[in-house]
Amino acid sequence: METTKHSSHPRPVLTQTQNNTTLWIGHLRSDPNDHFAGQTFKCPSEGLLDNIQVYTSAVNNPGEMSLTLHEFDTASKTWGPSIGHSTLLVQRGDDSKWIRFALQPVSLRKDVTYGFRLQTNDALIGIGEAASGNKDPFTFGHEWSGDSSNKKGHYFTYFSLAFKVELCA
Repeated sequence: METTKHSSHPRPVLTQTQNNTTLWIGHLRSDPNDHFAGQTFKCPSEGLLDNIQVYTSAVNNPGEMSLTLHEFDTASKTWGPSIGHSTLLVQRGDDSKWIRFALQPVSLRKDVTYGFRLQTNDALIGIGEAASGNKDPFTFGHEWSGDSSNKKGHYFTYFSLAFKVELCA
């Protein structure tokens, strides 16, 4: 993870680009559940967020993927109401690429924890993630995964989605 100083143009202020495994979202035909993914992060500076990028390691079935942004309560591990939303069409050929979810500008505050969730109703998409060893957990937030039978899901310190958060400051 690296943090970057303020700029008048949008640029990544929080970047986790490690990618050594895959977390699948969507619906596998042999599984009755829809699978979701998410990531929490502590914002390193204040500014206007206008996009979040995630790395798609594989696109098994193309379709629409949605990202929702939330304030996140770390003590109770609860997602606040959506403060941003973006949907895009993920196509064959979008595998092994950074895809950008453009957002209406949202003001983020320094040292507040936020999170984004990813879901799709009609696709099966592999999101790049990093698995870390027992001695080196991710310290900026938690990866989240859930499904239609367990919407509360699970939080992981030793996993992180591959993502970039961009702010205008």
